[in-house]
Amino acid sequence: MTSAAQDVSGRLFLAVGRLSRSLRQAGVPGPGHGAISALATLATFGQLRLGDLAAKEGVAAATMSRIIASLVEAGYVTRESDPIDRRAWLATVTEEGERLVTGVRSTRVQELGRRLERLTPEHRDALTAALPALEALLSDEEG
Repeated sequence: MTSAAQDVSGRLFLAVGRLSRSLRQAGVPGPGHGAISALATLATFGQLRLGDLAAKEGVAAATMSRIIASLVEAGYVTRESDPIDRRAWLATVTEEGERLVTGVRSTRVQELGRRLERLTPEHRDALTAALPALEALLSDEEG
């Protein structure tokens, strides 16, 4: 990797991480980032086995088990035994959990919108033009 590519990689990594953290801090109080992320994944994919959810979130099964236990206790998720494999658990987001995810997304998206409005038109255009490349990084299209 060239020095210029490393510089872009490092700057992009820091900028995305800092922006994400800043938007999380602007959100509503409640469950932490890991719990919100797990809820959002359940809202998107529907009922999942805990192991599958852990894999999608990139965390250990034990970590996901703790996250889900706290979400069940708060009423954001239901957990039931998997009828196919009684040793496994299935997690499902509740209506309250869906409302929480929607509210958090709405708050963070509104905050990001406010920040985008403060940018120059040139910077907004540059971000718009960069979106397909950023989305490709997420889907590994340009591997």
